[in-house]
Amino acid sequence: MIKIKNREEIELLRQSALLVSKTLGMLAQEIKPGVTSLYLDNLAETFIRDHGGIPGFKGLYDFPNTLCMSPNDQVVHGIPNDKALRNGDIISVDCGVLMNGFYGDHAYTFEVGEVAEETKKLLAVTKASLYKGMAQFKSGKRVSDIGHAIQEYTEGHGYGVVRELVGHGLGRKMHEDPQVPNYGRPGRGKKFKDGMVLAIEPMINMGTHRINQLSDGWTILTADRKPSAHYEHDVALIDGKPELLSTYQYIYDVLGIETDEEAAFHNVFSID
Repeated sequence: MIKIKNREEIELLRQSALLVSKTLGMLAQEIKPGVTSLYLDNLAETFIRDHGGIPGFKGLYDFPNTLCMSPNDQVVHGIPNDKALRNGDIISVDCGVLMNGFYGDHAYTFEVGEVAEETKKLLAVTKASLYKGMAQFKSGKRVSDIGHAIQEYTEGHGYGVVRELVGHGLGRKMHEDPQVPNYGRPGRGKKFKDGMVLAIEPMINMGTHRINQLSDGWTILTADRKPSAHYEHDVALIDGKPELLSTYQYIYDVLGIETDEEAAFHNVFSID
C-alpha cells in the first residue's frame, strides 16, 4: 500500500534527507587513499547522532553498521571493514537517517584518488541516469517509466542494469511501496500521485547485469567482477512535479564541483 504524505510530513522527510546529505558531504572530506571504510562509518555515526538523528541502517534487518560501503565490484550493502582504500578505487556510500519519525536514504559513489577514465564514465552515466529517472516522476506517469528511462540511457552506453535490487517508497519506514525497478517497459505499475515520496537509486554495472552475494549475507558483487556504480536521491511529488529532498551540493562544495544538475528539481528548496 502506497502511503501519501502531506506537506508537513514531506518537510520532516526533507530534514532527514538533508542530514544524510550533510553526512555525505562531511565524508567527502575524508575519503582518500589509506582511509578505511570502518573509520568512515564511525565518523558518520557520530555526525548523525551529534545532529539529532539516529543511524537508519544500523540494526535494520540486523545490518551491523551505519553505512553501506561498497567499493569497486561491490554493488551495494558492503559492510565497513579495516581494509584501506587504494588510489583508483571507487566506493558507493549509502547512508540512512531516522529523525522526527521519518527516514532519509541517500547514496553517492566517490572516486578515491586518480580513477581510470572508463570508470569515471560509468559514474557519470549512472548519475545522469538518476536524473533521467527522476524526470519521469510526475503526474500522468507510472512507476515503470522511471526504470525505462534509466535502462534505456545506461544500456545505450553498454552497461548492465541490476534487476534484483530496486528503489522504493520512503517514509516512516525505510522501505515502503512502491518498489521502483531500474528497468522495464514504460507505462506500467502504479500511477504517480501528489504526496508520494521515492528513493530512486540506479545500480549500474560496467559489464553484466548479473550479481552474486557474499557469504556474509549482505554484500552484493557483480558476477564478472567489473566495477559498479550507485547513486540515490529522495524525491517528493509536489504539484505534479518531482522535488528533491536530498542534495549532492554538500559533496560538491567539498570537491569543488560546479553543476546545475539539480536545478530542475528544486521547486521551493534551498540548502542552509
